[in-house]
Amino acid sequence: MEFRPCIDIHNGKVKQIVGGSLRDEGSQARENFVSEQDAAFYAELYQRQGIHGGHVILLNKEGTEYFETTRQQALSALRAYPGGLQIGGGIRDDNAADYLNAGASAVIVTSYVFRDGQMNWENLKKLEAAVGADHLVLDVSCRRKGDDYYIVTDRWQKFTDVVLTPSVLDELADHCAEFLVHAVDVEGKARGIEEPLVRMLGSWDGIPVTYAGGVGSFDDLRKLKELGQNRLNVTIGSALDLFGGPMNYEETVKFIAK
Repeated sequence: MEFRPCIDIHNGKVKQIVGGSLRDEGSQARENFVSEQDAAFYAELYQRQGIHGGHVILLNKEGTEYFETTRQQALSALRAYPGGLQIGGGIRDDNAADYLNAGASAVIVTSYVFRDGQMNWENLKKLEAAVGADHLVLDVSCRRKGDDYYIVTDRWQKFTDVVLTPSVLDELADHCAEFLVHAVDVEGKARGIEEPLVRMLGSWDGIPVTYAGGVGSFDDLRKLKELGQNRLNVTIGSALDLFGGPMNYEETVKFIAK
């Protein structure tokens, strides 16, 4: 298990939000924490500590009021830690290389690949051609409906018809370097992980997977290690004291590295 840090940017500010609360209309979200520091501050912190593979996420939709301010914040983080961070939010085949040239180690993609509720293989192939599978992270973040976890898109607002299963991971693994999985229903709530999802992801033995959602204590981390068979990397946001939460950042990084 590795710690993968995050820099989530909404309305031009580094924030931690409740995942399911994000709305494009009015650029609204329920906030857990709004930082007084900019994105470059966090990028420089992660660089000093040698922590790589973190993700910078643009939470505003392209074309909305705050998108460009958010994008500039994201670019400042990439400049501060060149080669150390991945970036996601509005990535397409025609702009993916621009973010790599700006310093990203990889681009993170959801909505462009899962279009109109279904997997769009043509768009995935375009992305592969543009940046190569080794620079591509597929965000297969999901929400529960019945007993299944469905991949969600458009800043986690829209359900697709694709159920996240080991066979789907197998199908996609040849086309990317990593998977990022937010358990959206518990994202930002720090009240426990999605155990069935973690168990399924831990049973899959393939390319690296980063899990995010619900970690609020060291007991949650122990459970994540156990159910995930120590195969999953982890992102923690709202629970860290770095973002106003109760878990000491330095102790958390050490615990994960054990």
